[in-house]
Amino acid sequence: MTLLAFGINHKTAPVAIRERVAFTPEKLPLALQELRAHNHVNEAAILSTCNRTEVYCGVEADDPRELSEWFSRFHKLPHDEVEPFFYIHPDKDAVRHVLRVASGLDSLVLGEPQILGQMKQAYSQANHAGTVGHLLNRLFQHTFAVAKQVRTDTAIGASPVSVAFAAVSLSKQIFSDLSKHTAMLIGAGETIELVARHLHQSGIGRIIVANRTVEKAHTLACEFDGYAIALSEIPAHLAEADLVISSTASQLPILGKGAVESALKKRKHRPMLMVDIAVPRDIETQVGELEDIFLYTVDDLQEIIDEGLKSRQEAAQQAEEIIDTQVSHFMSWLRSLTAVDTIRQYRQHAETIRDQTMEHALRQLRAGKESDFVIQELARQLTNKLMHGPCVRMKQAGYDGEDTLLNVARELFNLKSEQ
Repeated sequence: MTLLAFGINHKTAPVAIRERVAFTPEKLPLALQELRAHNHVNEAAILSTCNRTEVYCGVEADDPRELSEWFSRFHKLPHDEVEPFFYIHPDKDAVRHVLRVASGLDSLVLGEPQILGQMKQAYSQANHAGTVGHLLNRLFQHTFAVAKQVRTDTAIGASPVSVAFAAVSLSKQIFSDLSKHTAMLIGAGETIELVARHLHQSGIGRIIVANRTVEKAHTLACEFDGYAIALSEIPAHLAEADLVISSTASQLPILGKGAVESALKKRKHRPMLMVDIAVPRDIETQVGELEDIFLYTVDDLQEIIDEGLKSRQEAAQQAEEIIDTQVSHFMSWLRSLTAVDTIRQYRQHAETIRDQTMEHALRQLRAGKESDFVIQELARQLTNKLMHGPCVRMKQAGYDGEDTLLNVARELFNLKSEQ
């Protein structure tokens, strides 16, 4: 059986193409069943995210074009329109590709962890659809273990490479225990949502979300057990915040020096960390002149991001070494499958001889023969019958000068060479 991984991703196709070939949750079961019913396809799983749509198959015949044509037909797209964006990886390359994807090495953001969860979901959906067999089951289990090893043995996900991650990493450096602190997030867009998610995962004590539209702030706050306020309410709550992270589209500053001075007085000058990741800035530059205020801008975070990216790239090299080793391990297991039929046939042959010889011995016992004699006969006949075929073949190999076969036989039967 051949293993194939094929599809498109953010490196090969623009978003206009990617969004047209995504498999929706509603259509995914049908796609899996269609794929499984396809000629020569024994197993199938589909990974569909905003950045990639990939199909993993165990196939009897290596005919990638036929599968890519099915892919196009399913999405009702001309094949010629999709084909230029396709990549197809067979066997060893397919294993390497799947391991790299799950480990975050093929992601838009190097080392991002979400893809592993998405791959686990793809496996679960294919399992539920009944399209996962022995080959893909082993591949996915191996993949999950390797991705975990990469996370454990390298720093691939430790360093910040996004503004949101960098802002939270900075917070964790300054506040050793976030569970004892309150964060005020100003804005409710995608960046602030990511900040809230990272803070929540890091165990922040409380989250206050301030936004021009209170309903939107409330929706975000509820997701992370926080509470929402309007921008006009910031002065009344600012003193509660140990950490302020702001990212709005406002053309004018949201926080001025006077409001922050008042908050510091209420806090009895306990320090505040402020991270302004908006462009134009949300926090007046004069705020940074205040004692007990640590103000960082998006430019300050860029240094952290650059350093984090460098760290992840170094970790990625270590991860590639792990993957090289694990690809070899999986391919060794895959090659071992070719011996399974031979082993099964040999075992069945030996068991047939055993049963025949045992039946003969039982007949002798029932006929009254001495048990010692029957046991000796059983051992002699069983040995002769098991050895007969190999001995005849080795004798013929010696006659024909097939030294290679004889050497293999010595290794197979663990025989010491005569000096």
